[in-house]
Amino acid sequence: MDKSHEIAIAGAGPAGLAAALYLKRAGHKVTVFERFDEPKPVGSGLMLQPTGLTVLADLGLLDEILSLGSRIERLHGTDAKSGRTVLDVRYDARRGRRFGLAVHRAALFGVLYRAARGAEIPVQTNVEIETLERGERARPVCANGKRLGPFDLVVDASGARSRLRQGLDDKAVPRQLAYGAFWASLGWRDGFDEKALLQRYDKASIMVGVLPIGRPETNSGTMAAFFWSLKPADAEQVRAAGLDAWKARVVSVWPACEAFTGQINSFEQLSLARYGHHTMRLPAGRRLAVIGDAAHSTSPQLGQGANMALLDAAALSHALARTNSIDEALAAYVSARRWHVRIFQALSLSLTPFYQSDSVTLPFVRDWAVAALAKIPPGPQFLAAMVAGTVVDPFRPIGLAELRWPAAG
Repeated sequence: MDKSHEIAIAGAGPAGLAAALYLKRAGHKVTVFERFDEPKPVGSGLMLQPTGLTVLADLGLLDEILSLGSRIERLHGTDAKSGRTVLDVRYDARRGRRFGLAVHRAALFGVLYRAARGAEIPVQTNVEIETLERGERARPVCANGKRLGPFDLVVDASGARSRLRQGLDDKAVPRQLAYGAFWASLGWRDGFDEKALLQRYDKASIMVGVLPIGRPETNSGTMAAFFWSLKPADAEQVRAAGLDAWKARVVSVWPACEAFTGQINSFEQLSLARYGHHTMRLPAGRRLAVIGDAAHSTSPQLGQGANMALLDAAALSHALARTNSIDEALAAYVSARRWHVRIFQALSLSLTPFYQSDSVTLPFVRDWAVAALAKIPPGPQFLAAMVAGTVVDPFRPIGLAELRWPAAG
């Protein structure tokens, strides 16, 4: 498509900013609308997988994000009582020197936002888009009734609680997951593997995790994302019992984590994350494309959320570039992302109860079956591809080739 279009993007998170960069680079006139009074990251740490890193490399942002993040070579989980390894996933089980990169959300946001400002992409704040009037062109309608535009295309990157997507009347119903987590960004402490996501389990009802996430900004200290699995419905009861009681419970599961709990002086330092599962059957309609968590949200068990969002952004831009109309582009975008999204959403939904649930049977199966799978080929290779996000090829359908991985530095 040679024609330049006027495009509105709802949401200045990773999905929205990456889409803005791609679309501006392709010659479109792009405006980003953000509901907060200033664009900012939400949350603690996340994993950039080979999929997301490939997109960032395509945007010319790889070196900057590598300088901030922490290179992850394996995921390792142990049983709290026996100390037995029950999860061991290594990226190098597959050829190609792949790795993950754990980052503070502020680092990823900062890299994308600085690039957007450098590209002179306008970002309007305090604008919450709720609905869309669609005709020959589209007019976003704000919560206060103000009408914007018109635009040739509106991109919904407003997250899992999107109101804008409701206009598509998609039949998929969001499902609230029973377990969430307390999260905190804390100072890194020695004694933990700096190149691994470490987890400790007591059945599936308790999971403690430590993830080295590098630094949020160039001049700040290195940090860890520390998390404790729990039901959001139980959070008030935990708070009522007191911080010391919660800390004692954490340390009883993983004594070394006192290095992190000792940094927590108030429950206000802990963010309560609630997880839901939702996969739109058709994340596009007339003049509207839905990307990122607005189109597909799930638990963070496979660490795919931000990566799927970045892939969506690349896919939408590629679809616009190779088709002759907005309608054709939206159909191409949906087709290009369909199988990768559906397979990883299904994998995440099916695996989550093994790690976050009240089941007694599932963690028993996990502790023996997954441990065996990690040792017997092609099990290690499959687990590595699942974590990397490449069980099915996400790159070719969206016009990308996987990054040629740099050697460890």
